[in-house]
Amino acid sequence: MTQTEVPFLDRFRDHPALGFVDWNLRGIGQVVFQNNPLSGLIILLALFFNSWIYGTICILGVVVATATARMLGADRGLIRDGLFGFNGALVGLALVAFTSANFRTGAVPSPHLAVYIVFAAAMTAIVFQAIGTLLAPHKVAALTAPFVLTGWLFLFAVLKFAAIEAGPLAKPVSPEQYDAAVAYVLPTWYMGIGNAIGQIFFQDNWISGYLIILGIAVNSRISAGMALIGAAGAALVAAIFGGPEGAIRDGLFGYNAALTAIALGGFFLVLTWQSFLYTLFGIVVTTWLWASVAIFLKPIGMPVLTSTFVLVTWLMLLGQYGFKALIPVLPPDATTPEDNRRRHLSGADRAVG
Repeated sequence: MTQTEVPFLDRFRDHPALGFVDWNLRGIGQVVFQNNPLSGLIILLALFFNSWIYGTICILGVVVATATARMLGADRGLIRDGLFGFNGALVGLALVAFTSANFRTGAVPSPHLAVYIVFAAAMTAIVFQAIGTLLAPHKVAALTAPFVLTGWLFLFAVLKFAAIEAGPLAKPVSPEQYDAAVAYVLPTWYMGIGNAIGQIFFQDNWISGYLIILGIAVNSRISAGMALIGAAGAALVAAIFGGPEGAIRDGLFGYNAALTAIALGGFFLVLTWQSFLYTLFGIVVTTWLWASVAIFLKPIGMPVLTSTFVLVTWLMLLGQYGFKALIPVLPPDATTPEDNRRRHLSGADRAVG
């Protein structure tokens, strides 16, 4: 996912003092596939807009994961692109979100939980390398799988440690926990779409969600559009099939679908009308699968996290190599949908057909 950027955005990448800051901002942006420090900064500000606690924890998670990778001598190119940091940011946010009495703002972590978050974030760097090694022969990226695996394991363990408050899981994690009789109204849609984007970062704030879209658009307007299409498409599919209004308004049906839309909609596939239809298909399946996995995990009290995005995207990216109508972009070559398409049209793309 090395990215060709204008000099201004690249000027601090190898700076002796500010390079590490640049890598971490890119790591925040890489949660939504944006290898751009300005995108990362805007997204971070969107988190602070909702809660200074979440913003601070995001910084802690991405810094620990990136520092771990650097200390262990991981590939410098991957570190510079922020690819070791984004899973660390997500796992820190998840551990605060699901151990806080107030999901929306989070709570200041106890010293025990803070140490726990540091270890979890460091672990994502190791898991990222492990999954990346396993998937390399298949030419598929690890995505947020390190976060999902580490997040589940660490959340399970919280239940056994009295020093860490498990929290009431104040935010429902299953569609069954919502009143199905509530009618769809205008806020269902504009709040549901914004919340879906925000929920990628555990932000129960629709305004933060639209600010995150702005951060994506700074780097790629196509990716920003795809995120909106994914969130809106998921809300529409959920409504057509009678999903609970509260779950749609809270963005729970849409955050995985938004990620699937960005990944398939021009990032790992050159954007064509065939790949666009392929992406729409992925959005629908991801929406349904969220409800399926949410109900499956409900008895053990675990959240879905981004597991349905990972599963659907992996399957559809592995399947792409058998479909001649699709033009894959190898993970090391993926930059932005605009650049991927330009390189393909110019004949310079190294993607495997």
